[in-house]
Amino acid sequence: MKISQYLASHQKSFSFEFFPPKTENGIEDLFHTIGMLNGLKPTFVSVTYGAGGSTRRRTVELVQRIKREHGIEAMSHLTCMGMSKEGLDRLLGELQEGGIENVLALRGDPPKEAGEVSSVADAYTYASEFVGHIRRQYAFSLGGACYPEGHVECRDLKKDLAHLKAKVDCGLDFIITQLFFDNRYYFDFVDRARAIDINIPIIPGIMPITNVSQIKRFTEMCGASIPEALLRESEAVQDCPEGVLSIGIRHATLQCRDLLQNGAPGVHFYTLNKSSATYAILESLSDLR
Repeated sequence: MKISQYLASHQKSFSFEFFPPKTENGIEDLFHTIGMLNGLKPTFVSVTYGAGGSTRRRTVELVQRIKREHGIEAMSHLTCMGMSKEGLDRLLGELQEGGIENVLALRGDPPKEAGEVSSVADAYTYASEFVGHIRRQYAFSLGGACYPEGHVECRDLKKDLAHLKAKVDCGLDFIITQLFFDNRYYFDFVDRARAIDINIPIIPGIMPITNVSQIKRFTEMCGASIPEALLRESEAVQDCPEGVLSIGIRHATLQCRDLLQNGAPGVHFYTLNKSSATYAILESLSDLR
């Protein structure tokens, strides 16, 4: 099933994002998590793609296995940075042959270990170019990323939105936001996007706080912010995992309820390959599903 077709039905979408584990034990743990969350009947799940394409083979294998073994619609992240056009077409062909119908098309970031991706002569410079190529050559439902608080490399919100508009005009079907903790950022972003004729579904991305130092690191890397009151409350119990988890679940549940009641087409959960927080939140939202 194409995600764009589901969204066109105006049913609320609930989806989960996972990352490719580095070990075989990690993969088995991941499939245990997927099995737990499968009972919640997600619309789709997505699998990320490491910086510089460092997990490309594992990402492709995982989305195919998820769809084959669990019958869940799966979306592969795919980044164009540091990859030749020929290499990307090989991966797109494998995904297509493996029955995958959905791709999240991204520019991507350089791998931290290498510092910089080595120059690839035959490569796309911008995500919009990559999106346009996929749209012309393949039949995937195409998603993209957006940043309610601005991209970490572009803090000019107007310019960042113009970059998004270019990607949308090249053929995106829907977009998923970077994580945020204050819904005002989402609703303001939607208003600004609609004002420049970005009219595709904008799915909010939610990451429940489960570890204080971890969420500080994530928000610093992606340019998101944590409301001061939420940060203080979480820091006060940061040495008590259960306390942090309880605060994270409560805040994310309130976020999701507000988003869904006020027009969001669904929610995409950044799970960090764990099930407990996401499961608890969705159980609390059963009346809105």
